[in-house]
Amino acid sequence: MINHMPVKAKMSIPASLCMRCRGAKRLCGLSYCPIEIEMITRSKISGRSNIKEIDGSSPPSVFVGRYGYPKVSVYPSAPPIRGDTSNLSVSASWLDMPLEEFISARLSMLRGSREFAVDAAVDPDALLQRIQEISLSKGSVDVDILLERPIDTSKIEIDDHVTPMGPASPMKTFSLDPSGTEQHIEKVYYDTDMKAKDAVMKLYENGIDIERISQSLSVGIMGEGKNRKIVPTRWSITAVDSMISDDLIEEAKQRPTIDKFLAYRMRVNGNYFMAILTPSNWIYEWGESWFPGSTWNMWGNQAEVEIDYEGYNGRKTYPDIGGCYYSSRVAVGEAFKKLGRSGGAITWREIYPGFNIPVGVWFVRENMRRLFAQKPEVFDTIDEAMNYVSEWMRVPPEKWKSNSYVYKTLKYNNLERFFSL
Repeated sequence: MINHMPVKAKMSIPASLCMRCRGAKRLCGLSYCPIEIEMITRSKISGRSNIKEIDGSSPPSVFVGRYGYPKVSVYPSAPPIRGDTSNLSVSASWLDMPLEEFISARLSMLRGSREFAVDAAVDPDALLQRIQEISLSKGSVDVDILLERPIDTSKIEIDDHVTPMGPASPMKTFSLDPSGTEQHIEKVYYDTDMKAKDAVMKLYENGIDIERISQSLSVGIMGEGKNRKIVPTRWSITAVDSMISDDLIEEAKQRPTIDKFLAYRMRVNGNYFMAILTPSNWIYEWGESWFPGSTWNMWGNQAEVEIDYEGYNGRKTYPDIGGCYYSSRVAVGEAFKKLGRSGGAITWREIYPGFNIPVGVWFVRENMRRLFAQKPEVFDTIDEAMNYVSEWMRVPPEKWKSNSYVYKTLKYNNLERFFSL
């Protein structure tokens, strides 16, 4: 594989295997083809290594880094093409893209950067206002970014919370061609008396994609005027998922519970997602098992299981398992809303060898949404439901159950534990 390749497999792949596979058979065991990603990405950035200007259509997209807080780098971004690029900012559309196409599309998002104090959103200067206009845009917006130095196309952004992003360089100048604004986002922007959480829920209830909502929070265009801040993207995504799921769960608690166990399962792209909705008061857990050769278990010798949970009154601490906890929680809350009922939830995910590029928590949110869109299997007992989801497990079921707070609580009816968290 060539040296400037933006994404490399975290394993040694014999050339003879690639020649026999040619990207079609996944003989290497990866859930994507690194060579195809390289070819697609380089075609989108014209194979150049001396990029001093970004001239393209932002989906819209702005990323905010977290290093150096309370000063942070803000990155307006765009692929070097003009036209409708809006699919690059709508997470619901990403699931239907081949993984190679999704990753390469995101890696082609070139970024200019400028540092701001986080409280600059209270009284934004002309540059920050122009960057904020990107997030106000209804669709793709044409931008032109002159850079202080050429972009190093070998440097990309890979993170377990945010979507993959292309390389960046400090901005010299930034300009955009104004386009139509998204009216719902524009309203919360001009309402400087509205609290940030209320703005988040208003946008969500009006059907704005969660990625757009978190971006709006991130660039400081919502919340009370005197309290507006630029928020690192990694934090804003989790904050929005948390706020939305909190609201959905509190709403669900006012409804009657389901009367059976509802079990769901789905295999997709090197992952197995499973869920059981339970006829109980609110109780919830998200669990992950990363196999050796997957992103967060590259050098282990066995699949590990990690689970975080909450009881009726929720959590007071951030889960060790990370932001996917809240992304799955959004999907659970939406599922109960669709059912018109309440209950508890077990949500688990197995990640298999070859799935070794972090793609962001959207992957969990959107796959769990799709999981709950399926018709569930209905069972009278938790063990019957557990047997159903266990049929496709590669981790021994007893390993999952022994680590599960919800299973043990409902199985053994430990009511003191159930209500004490």
